Amino acid sequence: MRLHSNRAHAANSLKPMSDMTILGIESSCDETAAAVYTDSGLKSNIIASQAVHEQYGGVVPELASRAHHKTIWRTVQQALEESDTAIEDIDAVAVTRGPGLMGSLLVGLCFAKGLCLARDIPLIGVNHMDAHIYANFIEDNPSFPFVSLTVSGGHTQLVHVTASFEHHLLGQTRDDAAGEAFDKIGKILGLPYPAGPVIDDRSQQGDPKFYDFPQAMLDNDFEFSFSGLKTAVKYFLEDRDNREQFLEDHLNDICASVSRAITEVLIKKLRNAVDHTGVDTIVLAGGVSANSMLRSKARELASEMDCKLHIPKLAYCTDNAAMIAMTGYLMAKRGMYADMSLKPFANLKALKKMKA
Repeated sequence: MRLHSNRAHAANSLKPMSDMTILGIESSCDETAAAVYTDSGLKSNIIASQAVHEQYGGVVPELASRAHHKTIWRTVQQALEESDTAIEDIDAVAVTRGPGLMGSLLVGLCFAKGLCLARDIPLIGVNHMDAHIYANFIEDNPSFPFVSLTVSGGHTQLVHVTASFEHHLLGQTRDDAAGEAFDKIGKILGLPYPAGPVIDDRSQQGDPKFYDFPQAMLDNDFEFSFSGLKTAVKYFLEDRDNREQFLEDHLNDICASVSRAITEVLIKKLRNAVDHTGVDTIVLAGGVSANSMLRSKARELASEMDCKLHIPKLAYCTDNAAMIAMTGYLMAKRGMYADMSLKPFANLKALKKMKA
């Protein structure tokens, strides 16, 4: 094995490649994923889910990192086999460096560094939130500039993307993200984890106007707050006589009403962002972009505002390695490489401190 000093893969020290095969690795939370992306497109996208967290009603960080450690090599092997790619054909490894669970990130990053050192190939550190945005480029080609509503389990953001990797944050959540609100409310309702997809399914069978749950911070242009919504749901149920029977009779309606409260806030803020920036292209990104009510409302908004709307395929909404490989491919084309001193970051505040 040939070892390199940090200087060997310093950022931008390598020239962009013309023909590239990128291995993408994602391990930011509870999904171990690997994908291969080439000049001709996505060749494989493997995801190993961790069912161990279901019994706890949420992700247990220590268990997540252990599961990543056990499955990462098998996942990478499967991605290579499915894409008919030899490990010797990989030109660079793109890996999630954050935000996410620190232990989980370290498993992926250390594996990627080891592979890069062993194969004498460059490393690409990918921002997980950027990758959600560029998931739209896997099977589509949004035109710049555009506004992205990025909605995941841990983050809710409005981003003005003026060009590739030129992102201007317009606003974000001040507390719980939309996906986090879905999961926490699901726990109150007694639904299995992750609750977002379950609430979405039940919402399609319920009445979204059954109850008007509060919609916070509508008067603020771009900021979000969803922590109060779960409290409102909790108190709403506590005020019901025979709570268990009430839930059984109206669970679908409550889910639909919760979905309406969350998605109407998201769409109102998205409208503000489009008005503010003057763009004619809208992008949805992140796990919550799979929500059927949000997709429907976004289509209505795009039609009303005469905007082009781009939404990732469902397989690329939640955490996956295809978006990491795609983003890594675009970064490699621009010579945006990292060196072996690359560090993970657990949250966006930590990233800002690292850049300061």
